Amino acid sequence: MKIVDAQIHIWSQTVTPPTGLHRKVEKFTAEQALKEMDEAGVDAALIHPPYSWDPTSNQLALDAAQKYPDRFAVMGQFPLQDPESRNRIKGWRDQPGMMGLRWALLQPAEQKWLNDGLLDWVWPAAEKEGIPVATMGGIFPDKFREIAEAHPNLKMIVDHCGLNRHGQDEEAFIHLDKLVALAKLPNVAVKATGAPHYSTKGYPFQNIQDGLHRIFDAFGPKRFFWGTDITRMPCTYRQCVTFFTEELPWLKGRDLEDVMGRGLCEWIDWKLKFD
Repeated sequence: MKIVDAQIHIWSQTVTPPTGLHRKVEKFTAEQALKEMDEAGVDAALIHPPYSWDPTSNQLALDAAQKYPDRFAVMGQFPLQDPESRNRIKGWRDQPGMMGLRWALLQPAEQKWLNDGLLDWVWPAAEKEGIPVATMGGIFPDKFREIAEAHPNLKMIVDHCGLNRHGQDEEAFIHLDKLVALAKLPNVAVKATGAPHYSTKGYPFQNIQDGLHRIFDAFGPKRFFWGTDITRMPCTYRQCVTFFTEELPWLKGRDLEDVMGRGLCEWIDWKLKFD
């Protein structure tokens, strides 16, 4: 079974410290990522450049994807405040290794852009170009739904299970009903990345398994993508893998293969070879 991680970060510098719980290291290179992936049995990974602490990370990710095309691809970004950015989206996927766009929009100032008109051009432009877009839609589920409904041909991805990023255990699932309702929109998928973070109970994170099952049942195996965000996980890379491959009794067979990589690659049109 080919295993593809739906989200990792690599960086070569830290202009500002890595955010949140990410490893406080000066750099985390493609080669370091490959070593950890090999040890964990992960075949490939989708790089999300951590632009907030390494402004050069978009090019770094592209360089890695071009050097290791069977191991890496990229969900890139550009500065949304820059008027010149409107010219960047056309032909975005012509860059070798570039699969789509991703902005976390974690900060309150960034979330204001969702309502003040700054981002109004992004969604139709990405829809026209056929570019998948990922964001932390669980933080603003109502606005996320509004965008997805208005642009039915725009493939959108909710990051990190769509859960409450400031909560753990039961508190992580306080917006679960709204997330599950998004599954009715066929252009919306969920990255089940960072799942171990949401449990304080340790491996195999039994107290979040039912919640993940409900998300899986809503979105199905073709729109529910395993991944890690490994540089901020509270467990080993291998445990991130086996949590899904060995500990979830409802995830087996073809469904498991889809969740662990095939579904993601089909969604973003990453042409990796699967058996």
